[in-house]
Amino acid sequence: MGTLQTSTTIAVIGAGTMGAGIAQVAAAAGHPVLLYDAAAGAAEKGLANVAKGLDRQVERGKMSAGERNGLLGRLRTVTSLEHVAPAGLVIEAIVENLELKRQVFGQLETICAEDTILATNTSSISVTAVGATLKRPHRLAGMHFFNPAPVMKLVEVVSGLATDQAVADTIYDTAAAWGKSPVHTRSTPGFIVNRVARPFYAEALRVLQEGGADVATIDAVVKESGGFRMGPFELMDLIGHDVNSAVTCSVFDAYFQDPRFQPSLIQQELVTAGRLGRKSGRGFYDYGQGAKRDTPATAEPASAPGQVTVRGPLGVAEALVGLIQEAGIEVIREEGEGLLQAGPALLALTDGRHATARAADAGLQGLVAFDLALDYAKATRIALAPADQTGPEAVRASVGLFQALGKQVSIIDDVPGMVVMRTVCMLANEAADAVNQQVCSAEDVDIAMQCGVNYPRGPLSWAQTIGLPEVQAVLAGLVASYGEDRYRCSPLIVRKACAGGIFHA
Repeated sequence: MGTLQTSTTIAVIGAGTMGAGIAQVAAAAGHPVLLYDAAAGAAEKGLANVAKGLDRQVERGKMSAGERNGLLGRLRTVTSLEHVAPAGLVIEAIVENLELKRQVFGQLETICAEDTILATNTSSISVTAVGATLKRPHRLAGMHFFNPAPVMKLVEVVSGLATDQAVADTIYDTAAAWGKSPVHTRSTPGFIVNRVARPFYAEALRVLQEGGADVATIDAVVKESGGFRMGPFELMDLIGHDVNSAVTCSVFDAYFQDPRFQPSLIQQELVTAGRLGRKSGRGFYDYGQGAKRDTPATAEPASAPGQVTVRGPLGVAEALVGLIQEAGIEVIREEGEGLLQAGPALLALTDGRHATARAADAGLQGLVAFDLALDYAKATRIALAPADQTGPEAVRASVGLFQALGKQVSIIDDVPGMVVMRTVCMLANEAADAVNQQVCSAEDVDIAMQCGVNYPRGPLSWAQTIGLPEVQAVLAGLVASYGEDRYRCSPLIVRKACAGGIFHA
């Protein structure tokens, strides 16, 4: 079928924030658009909100008045579902209720032509289930936009069991023509993003639950070392804990209580208390008037070492060697297993185990684990976790070294895998499982996580940079520490690590 021509009429059912946003996207691409909502006045309100948003763009010089008028001229509200009959593509964006969606699509089948493509913007309901009662389920697919639809690039094109591949391909090509970054996915719980993103929240909540670090410190490390735009607790407060918890519980139940998706008792307590985040004025942070913002734990200044011995290759942390030399510290290289010696301190990139267990197993004195960074040169903060056997002098030497490299240092408790490393490895693990289970391709999962939730790198691309054997080792360290199936390694990572394979050329 190919891309829908701009002469094709697009209809959007539901004129809330998402529906109105989708209508704006289609009109911006040049299509005539019909906007319908069953609630009286809702379609007009949705159109008015689009107009307000466009006015702001004109004021900021991001759009000309002519472009605004042209876009609005292609948008028209209708008062009856029957009026969407001319549409070649109908996108449903109503409430997340299976029966209501089935009713709407059942009506649309009697109103629209047999070759009309029907799409649901559902973020959580099975496309297979929505289409199960239709006469032509092969004409239905998911077209999941992300909020705000005019801004966010990602569109998940979701194929149910009956979806015709040509229909999915047409939606994919059309979304691309609209300036979006579409990805194909099968209709499985959470699709791509809502499934793969679970560890971003879950691992932070686990570290908090174990007293590894406080909320502000975990958020700071994830942003300033991991390169994420928001910390997990900031993001949960923004989303709303009722919403975030409901999605986690939905995915957990849909996967028959797989421990990988286990909900958090901490978040459940917040929901019970009504501390839902920004919208209630309090969540992990207090948003009340005059409330003081929590600050991350940051180590006091310490002296830099005059010399560092690098024992063996440092893998993904090899960039530290150049940074140490640039700081004017003498570097001596020796053979070894990837350790940095700075005075009484032995520094090692976390391998998923407790630093305490690692020190005991290898007989290492003064061991301090450091966390993963997206880019060690650009990172402004690093987390350190001393082993229980490590004395204060070694800790100070470790702090002084990273401060000499221009980093703020957060000392956290000795939790397995620390913060960024365990989060990234678990994100990669879930992404690999999605690929292994034929939900999507490796390319599509990385596109989805970067374009849908603004991750600094796709999780599989990031795993390749770390090294798949190293990712496997971190997950094995987490399993050894916790003894939980939650941290089992994806079979696809195991295979590729064993064969020296990669996800992307």
